[in-house]
Amino acid sequence: MERLDMVHTLMVKTIGNRLFLAPIDEAKTHRILDVGTGTGIWSMEMGDLFPKAEILGNDLSAIQPDWVPPNVKFEIDDVESEWVNDQKYDFIFSRYLSGSLADWPTYVRRVYENLSPGGWAEFQDWSFQMTSDDGSLEGTDLQRWVNLFMDASRAFGRDAQVGPKLEGLVRDNTGLINIHHLPYKIPAGPWAKDPYLKDIGMCNLIQILDGLEGFSMKLLCGALGWTKEEVILLLAGVRNDLKSGKVHGWYHYNVVYGQKPEEE
Repeated sequence: MERLDMVHTLMVKTIGNRLFLAPIDEAKTHRILDVGTGTGIWSMEMGDLFPKAEILGNDLSAIQPDWVPPNVKFEIDDVESEWVNDQKYDFIFSRYLSGSLADWPTYVRRVYENLSPGGWAEFQDWSFQMTSDDGSLEGTDLQRWVNLFMDASRAFGRDAQVGPKLEGLVRDNTGLINIHHLPYKIPAGPWAKDPYLKDIGMCNLIQILDGLEGFSMKLLCGALGWTKEEVILLLAGVRNDLKSGKVHGWYHYNVVYGQKPEEE
């Protein structure tokens, strides 16, 4: 849970210390859905920011706290199952679902279908395919780990590179208008000279190191048949690469938002 809250801080910092970018009107925003809420931290902060709105956060795991703002509720739900809602939402938000969903076209269609006319949807996500501009990633244990991560995600039938594809998914599968796409870079470590990139790079390094063994055991052992000992040996080199400051790896992070027409 602490790592997920660090990821929240990282993503908020990345987009300019903001919870979202869509130009939603508080006076017209009565119902907000946070898909894949995780620890619920985004929903709770939105509950404070929009005290008159009803905010629902859903997730497969019940890891949200009991003490929350009075206008915030959580429910256990699988967004890949049929959505059953009596009412539409004025703002539907999701992020950090890359590698989690099997069917992205259906997901973005369901988001669109469950928006009120004039409502906004915002998708924020990564590509976990790390890159480096100076070639410093080439031939490292870190690059090997990233490539194995991609192989394992594909073996599980999941797309771990969805971030840069979000705009195409939205344009091809919804009727959203006023679509905006904002790309960001998130360094894997505090190696950048720019203070903003150095800050988010450090946040990212902390959360990567915290989740590294858990992710790797699940993916490499579960999908690729590695032994625990093989994973531990690889991760020693991965940690060295991440901490050295010599490997200038970074991730794509993409934000796409759009509005449902007032009349269809």
